[in-house]
Amino acid sequence: MEQTNILLMSDGGATGLMLSVRDICGRNRSGDFRVVEAPWPAAGTSDFSSILLRNFGQTPPHLAILCLSQNVRERTELFFECARKHCREIPVLLALESADEEELLALLRRGAVDFMFAPLRAHEVVLRLRRWQRAAGNGDSASQLKLKLGLEQFVGESQALIAAIRQIPKLARCDAGVFITGETGTGKEMFARAIHYLSPRAGQPFIPVNCGAIPADLVENELFGHDAGAFTGATSTTRGLIHDADGGTLFLDEIDSLPLPTQVKLLRFLQDKTYRPLGARKMCQADIRVIAASNADLEMAVRSGGFRSDLFYRINVLPLALPPLRERKEDIALLARHFAALRSRELNSPARELSPAALQKLAFYDWPGNVRELENIIQRAVVLADQPVIRSEDVILPGTAEITTSESFKDMKAELILRFERSYLQRLLTLHAGNITRAARAANKNRRAFWQLLRKHNLQFQRTTPAAPSAVEERRIRMDKVWFH
Repeated sequence: MEQTNILLMSDGGATGLMLSVRDICGRNRSGDFRVVEAPWPAAGTSDFSSILLRNFGQTPPHLAILCLSQNVRERTELFFECARKHCREIPVLLALESADEEELLALLRRGAVDFMFAPLRAHEVVLRLRRWQRAAGNGDSASQLKLKLGLEQFVGESQALIAAIRQIPKLARCDAGVFITGETGTGKEMFARAIHYLSPRAGQPFIPVNCGAIPADLVENELFGHDAGAFTGATSTTRGLIHDADGGTLFLDEIDSLPLPTQVKLLRFLQDKTYRPLGARKMCQADIRVIAASNADLEMAVRSGGFRSDLFYRINVLPLALPPLRERKEDIALLARHFAALRSRELNSPARELSPAALQKLAFYDWPGNVRELENIIQRAVVLADQPVIRSEDVILPGTAEITTSESFKDMKAELILRFERSYLQRLLTLHAGNITRAARAANKNRRAFWQLLRKHNLQFQRTTPAAPSAVEERRIRMDKVWFH
């Protein structure tokens, strides 16, 4: 791996921190960190420029680490002014002896990307350096890449997000079908729009359809339209969404919800671009590109007979998998600040900042609803917060409880275990369609003990027809099973 050039500076009062960083980088066995110590700029931006030129030549450093003592706000003003002028894209990491929340917010507003407090731990420092080393090795920075593609609306700089964004121009150039997979709330429609507006079809319609929101007996009519007299009440001819999308892109979200008869008709259309509206005598043609999306495991649906294999192969020409938010932890703070600013503007209220404690609380949450859930949580916090800074207690997360001084560790542990047991049992029974014997076997419990747990949580399930579980649900059950024992 190519060496990462690190600019290391101290304000003069944090010599111990500076020595710690230098020692940690020096003890790194791979030797891929090149640390250059430089004096604090004292004579304005020209002095800073000469420091960079003398130590790095014409290539700016990949990362700057500032070691700061007290009164950090006044000491960093000149540095950030110089950095904006001479190396705008450089990430700035802070090593602090101490700082209150107000000072941290000021530093983050000025452009710092991360911070650490003394005493510095080697593994934490190296972890942060590795993260920015990978970003530097990606060629264009995240902001440069998004600017180049006209995709500034994508908020985030994580490797997982940037890898997905890099696929967009490749998918846009080709006219084949795209199949976007990802959990709910990961931004599948946003990516579909980006593919459309970077493609040669950008000047034509983009028609999004949520297949799961259309009743099964109406979905064929919505897509293909009907002629007058096709059924009772059809007094006039109605063109379907495929006709509306002619020349452009039809985005079929939750395509796994399509009934099997509609899947047959859609497959026929994808093969020869022709279709017959309900009650029509003549075939119609439409030149559209279909982008499909699903948060379900379609391969499992194919195996269970719920989705046609030939249609799956037809739509899955160019797959794009979107990462869940829990795999983009470094984007949570960026997204939270973005949504806070956005909602503040919509409410005509002063801009809301997020305290470090609030950001930490967001970072530790698992985000099953992904970016959409984060947006809703931040909107609620902006509305309910009675101060300019959103505090930890303003961030209300589902399934979490604030610890009060009156609650002991034992009480909190018991409450969380009860909550987990109930959630696990509900998911297990749903997965096995209410079959107690199979659910008990899956939990490695005898039937009597399993019944006692159900009575304990007052759970009653009726037998239903089993449904194929998604890969996500199966993985979650397996993980919970480990904790259940």
